[in-house]
Amino acid sequence: MGLYEELKNRGMIAQVTDEDAVRELLNNGKATFYIGFDPTADSLHIGHFIQLKVMAHMQRAGHRPIAVFGGGTARVGDPSGKNSMRRMMSREEIEGNIEKFKKQMSRFIDTTDGKAIFVNNGDWLNDLNYIDFLREIGPHFTVNRMLAAECYKSRMETGLTFLEFNYMIMQSYDFYRLYSDYNCRLELGGDDQWSNIIGGVELVRRKEGKDVYGLTFKLLLTHEGKKMGKTEKGALWLDPEKTTPYDFYQYFRNVDDADVINCMKMLTFMDLDEISNYEKLEGAELNRAKEKLAYEVTALIHGAEEAQKCEEAAKSVFGGGGSSENMPSTAIPDDLFTDGSVSVIDMLTVSGLAPSKGEARRLIQQGGIVVGGEKISAIDKTVERSLFESPDGVIVKKGKKTYHKFTV
Repeated sequence: MGLYEELKNRGMIAQVTDEDAVRELLNNGKATFYIGFDPTADSLHIGHFIQLKVMAHMQRAGHRPIAVFGGGTARVGDPSGKNSMRRMMSREEIEGNIEKFKKQMSRFIDTTDGKAIFVNNGDWLNDLNYIDFLREIGPHFTVNRMLAAECYKSRMETGLTFLEFNYMIMQSYDFYRLYSDYNCRLELGGDDQWSNIIGGVELVRRKEGKDVYGLTFKLLLTHEGKKMGKTEKGALWLDPEKTTPYDFYQYFRNVDDADVINCMKMLTFMDLDEISNYEKLEGAELNRAKEKLAYEVTALIHGAEEAQKCEEAAKSVFGGGGSSENMPSTAIPDDLFTDGSVSVIDMLTVSGLAPSKGEARRLIQQGGIVVGGEKISAIDKTVERSLFESPDGVIVKKGKKTYHKFTV
């Protein structure tokens, strides 16, 4: 099976500019390709991991990846998928985020001996002469066609700033520069980048008379069409300081039955024949597929040793033991104790299990909180300090799937 068929059978490919040419390039060529990453946060998240996995797939097949960090484009902000303008960021913040991206990416992409390239589009965008840029690039874009693009069309009612209107031209210019400097012939990205990718393909054709190509991948969505990777605490980050490995593992251990096989195909390197065996499972047996998925994705992101710890912690909890040194935990501050006890509401808020005391009260009233095996029904319930001093601390269960250990 060729690489193109492998990606297609995994359900990853969304759109392609020239399927025959791209199939030939992926299956029989040694292409230089690129994917862009705007450093709008200090960590990559699970949505980015789709792109990292594709880069790794491509590199394993002999192609050369270029990761383009948006030191220039992040100063403008991509309007794709946004209903308002992104927060303006300083150069210092952007550069700091890029360094963190590079460190995370190096776990998946081999940059030795020129096997992959990391570049910053700020190197050519930040110091452009505005008039020269307009004269060189502007004539190749029509406003009518740009406004027809989905990334702009969806913003016309809420307001599209002129700043953001420049984004497509800047990303297109990236492709032109990468073609000129590295003979890069293929741009990849999430399907929300289709309009921007088309702009780059057209710009190279118009300026150089050469054919280059674009290919987009499906976004990581639930079977209901909603974006995956959203948790109560925000995005599902690859940085273990922002999303603990245990929380990361638990997210995939608890995915909906209808989503587990799609996640296996898109997020792991598991053989498709092996995945097809898990696809046959039904009912309670699907828990085996979820455990496998959670382990594989956590091992890719955080390493096999960390994934093993998470697996053992989860099995301890679901097996009824309710204690593990690897379970997420919170040490109760001394100032929360009154007369030797702490309220359950304070426990929920200090740990982040509830974002506010009001939400904590709601969880208790709805019967969603179990402390040490006891379902809590009274909002003024307290727990004595001595219970936290046992080796296993106090285990709190929130809903059906979230467990947290409390100590002092």
